[in-house]
Amino acid sequence: MRHLKHHASLGVTREHRESMMSALATALITHGRIQTTLAKAKALRPFIEKIITKAKHAAAKPEKRDALHLRRLALRDVRDEDAVTLLFNDKYKEFAERAGGYTRIYKLGPQRLGDAAEMALIEFVKADDVGYKKSKGKRPRSKGRKPKAAAPEASPAAETPEAPEAAKGDAKG
Repeated sequence: MRHLKHHASLGVTREHRESMMSALATALITHGRIQTTLAKAKALRPFIEKIITKAKHAAAKPEKRDALHLRRLALRDVRDEDAVTLLFNDKYKEFAERAGGYTRIYKLGPQRLGDAAEMALIEFVKADDVGYKKSKGKRPRSKGRKPKAAAPEASPAAETPEAPEAAKGDAKG
């Protein structure tokens, strides 16, 4: 069965893709924000969030051997011992209160001159960032028709009928 086998192929072989994700994750952990193509940023998001979740679970483990196991699993994917050490010792604290959504992607637009690839900025979300507010309910959906225009309540000239009379009085006087 091929369950849970979907991934962004990015037009490269499996080995190249694993190496690329490892390098991107290392750069993101060490710098906190990187600029890459939109496709790579979207592929990196689930990859790095799983690593961060392992770091959070390792911090919560009471026994050191369980935490070591999670660190080795992360090291298998990231392949940079300094980046994994930084994440497991320091950076995981930033995400202790978050239940997920550790990264944010900003679209930058087609900026690369060679192939006009759509560029993006991927960064870690700050611990105190609440994000945008969600709407309270669903918006009503139209049935394919445009909504009728509302009748005008009153024109501004009708609200102040004294203004034209006052202007006439000034002209006479």
